[in-house]
Amino acid sequence: MINVILATHGPLAEALLTSARMVYGELPHVFPVMLSETKGINAFRDEFAAVLHQARKKADGVLVLCDLQSGTPWNIACHHAFDPATTPPMAVLGGVNFPMLLLTDDLKELTDIKQAAAELLAQSKNTMVQASLIQTQQSDDF
Repeated sequence: MINVILATHGPLAEALLTSARMVYGELPHVFPVMLSETKGINAFRDEFAAVLHQARKKADGVLVLCDLQSGTPWNIACHHAFDPATTPPMAVLGGVNFPMLLLTDDLKELTDIKQAAAELLAQSKNTMVQASLIQTQQSDDF
């Protein structure tokens, strides 16, 4: 099983999870952790470690979805992901969005974290679209 940590600046992680529950119901494989204005980096580091401790229970891997590459949540997640002592294995992706979070429900039963991360990244790219007006000409034939 793959568990997911949502690691974001501000309340984005909790807001994404609340919205996802409206669509899919409870998502027990998802754990939010947020860097707030009132807590410093050290408090976030400690909170992330506590959330990771919960997320790794009975998991084959932990996928961390961050809002921003190179921000504090990303850096702390990568610190754990690249530590050889971290078990189970972790993968970190940046640029989390609502469709990406919803897609984790389809990947949670996988056991290979690298495969799960690659599939989620590939599927998420297809969720980014731009609306365009489709102009069709009506035929005279009925």
